[in-house]
Amino acid sequence: MSFPVDVVVMAAGKGTRMKSQLPKVLHRLGGRALAQHVIDTAARLSARSVVVITGHGAEQVEAGLQAPAGGTELKYVRQAPQLGNGHAVQEAAPALPDDGVTLVLSGDVPLTRPETLQALLDLCAGERMALLTLDMPDPSGYGRIVRAADGSVQAIVEHKDASAALRAITEIYSGIMAVPTRLLKGWLARLDNQNAQGEYYLTDVVKFAVADGLGVQAHRITDAVQVAGVNSPLQLAELERAHQRRVAEALMEQGVRLADPARLDVRGELVCGQDVEIDINGVFDGRVVLGDGVRIGANCVIANAVIEAGAVIHPFTHIDGEKLGVSVGPGSLIGPFARLRPGAQLGAEVHIGNFVEVKNSSLAAGAKANHLAYLGDATVGERVNYGAGSITANYDGANKHRTVIGADVHVGSNCVLVAPVTIGAGGTVGGGSTITKDTPPGSLAVARGKQVTVPNWQRPAKKKP
Repeated sequence: MSFPVDVVVMAAGKGTRMKSQLPKVLHRLGGRALAQHVIDTAARLSARSVVVITGHGAEQVEAGLQAPAGGTELKYVRQAPQLGNGHAVQEAAPALPDDGVTLVLSGDVPLTRPETLQALLDLCAGERMALLTLDMPDPSGYGRIVRAADGSVQAIVEHKDASAALRAITEIYSGIMAVPTRLLKGWLARLDNQNAQGEYYLTDVVKFAVADGLGVQAHRITDAVQVAGVNSPLQLAELERAHQRRVAEALMEQGVRLADPARLDVRGELVCGQDVEIDINGVFDGRVVLGDGVRIGANCVIANAVIEAGAVIHPFTHIDGEKLGVSVGPGSLIGPFARLRPGAQLGAEVHIGNFVEVKNSSLAAGAKANHLAYLGDATVGERVNYGAGSITANYDGANKHRTVIGADVHVGSNCVLVAPVTIGAGGTVGGGSTITKDTPPGSLAVARGKQVTVPNWQRPAKKKP
C-alpha cells in the first residue's frame, strides 16, 4: 500500500436502546470495549492515525480507550452538537492530512476483519471512493446502494428517504468507506441537511463523487457479522457469541482441543502451546498462557496467569492473577475447587487441592497443600506437606507479615502459623498447633491452649528415598 491511511471512528452516539449510563462504544465484547476492537483493527492495517469522534459521554470514552500498539497515533475530536455522521466527519477533517486515504469506521461495529478492510483500501487505491456493502434479506433501516445500468454505484439513499422501489433494494451500505482525503474534504463542504432527519449525511458524498466523474466502487461481502452494529443488549450478546466462535475456531486451527467450542469465553488473550485440552465452560480473562500439554477442566475461570507445560487444572478452579500475576509450574496439579490469587507462584509438581487458597505466596517444587487450607504471604520450601485446615495468619489488622516454611517441613492439620514466623527446614508442626515463634530446623513444634511453645526436640534425619 503506497499511501498513508488515517482512520476515523464514529463514537459519538448515545445508544439509548442499550438502557445503560455507559456510552455504547464502551460496552465490552471479548473483554475489550467495542471501540477498542475497531482501534486495534486499524492498527493491524498499519494506519498512520486513528481519529475517534466522541460526543455522548466524551470524557468516559476518551478515558476508556487506549492507543494501539505499533505506533498508530490516537486522536480525539468532539462533536457537539451532534448533527449527523456527515457533520461528525466535518469535525474530524482538520485532523486528517491531505496526502492520505480516510477510512471511515463505526465504533459499535467491532468484528470487521482486517483483510476485508485491506481489500477495500486496495479497491480505493488512493484514487477513488470505495464502499463496503452487503446483501441483506431484510435491509430495513439501512442506506440502499443505487447502481446504474452498468453496475456502477450512483448513490446511497437512506431508508427514511427511500421510495418503495428503492426500499426493495437488498444491497446496503455498511457505514464503512475509504476515500482520498483531499477529495473528501471538498465534498464534506458541500453537505446540507435537506432530508427527512434534518441531518448532514456522510452518504451524500457519493453523489458528489459521481457528479465530479470519480469512480465509486463497492466491495460486496456476504458475512453479515462483519458489519453488524450494537444497539441493544440482545445484539451485544449475539456478537459476543460470534466473536467467541471466531476465537474458538482460531484456537482449534492451532491444534487446541476444545470439548465444545460453543462453551468457551476468551475475554482477553489466550496463548496456547501444543496438545492443550480445554473442557467446557472455561473463562479466560486478561492474558493467559497455557504451555504444552496443559489440561483445563470444566468450569474453570483463569485470568492473568501462566500455566506451564504438563500442568492440570481440575474442574471449578478459580485463578486470578490481577496485576501481580499467577504462575503454575510444570506438572503441577491444581484443584478441583482451588483458588489462586494474585502473586501465587508455584514451582514444578506442586499440588493445590480442593478448597485451598493461595495468595501472594511461593511454593517450591513438590510442595503440597491438598485440602481446606490457606497460604497467604508465605514462602514455602520444597516438598513441604501442608495439612488440612491449616492457615497462615498473615494480617494483624494493620500490616501483613510473611511466613517462611523451610524445605521438607510437615505441617499437621488445623494449625495456625502466626506471622512473622519461620518454620525451620525438616521440622514438624503438630496438628492443632498455633505457632507464634520461629522453630529451629528439624524440630517438632507443638503449641496449644494458651499458645505456649513446647520445647522442641531434634528429630532424626529423614531417610532419602
